[in-house]
Amino acid sequence: MQWNPIVANVVRVVTRLHATLYRVVGGKGLLGKNTLILTARGRKSGREVPTPLLYIAEGERLYIVASFGGSDTPPHWYRNLLAHPDVKVELGGTTRGYRARSLSPEEAAPLWPKLKAMYPPYDSYQKKTTRVIPVIELSPL
Repeated sequence: MQWNPIVANVVRVVTRLHATLYRVVGGKGLLGKNTLILTARGRKSGREVPTPLLYIAEGERLYIVASFGGSDTPPHWYRNLLAHPDVKVELGGTTRGYRARSLSPEEAAPLWPKLKAMYPPYDSYQKKTTRVIPVIELSPL
């Protein structure tokens, strides 16, 4: 599924607003779910770009999903962290450095039930796209 460019731009604007609100209200996500702010350096611009994302935690590692709503195109933040895997993560009022790594489908398989339990639309997103939706592991630096 390809997203209409106008819809993709609306999503980006809403994402920026969500990041701002997250910070204003002290680290609460809009969906009432586990939300973090991932800040990755732009692969072209070099600017730091904050993106609110849902996550699950296992020990000190965090796991996020590059779904982009089931689009056949991966989200920009994902392409940025492939170019620059050292990122910052805001959880609540704390910011910490992490290294991002895409998991193989085999490594991601045991995490998918937990991710889908947290956010059921992930299941339908995979059905909409021809790409394998990546799960990314964030390990503390």
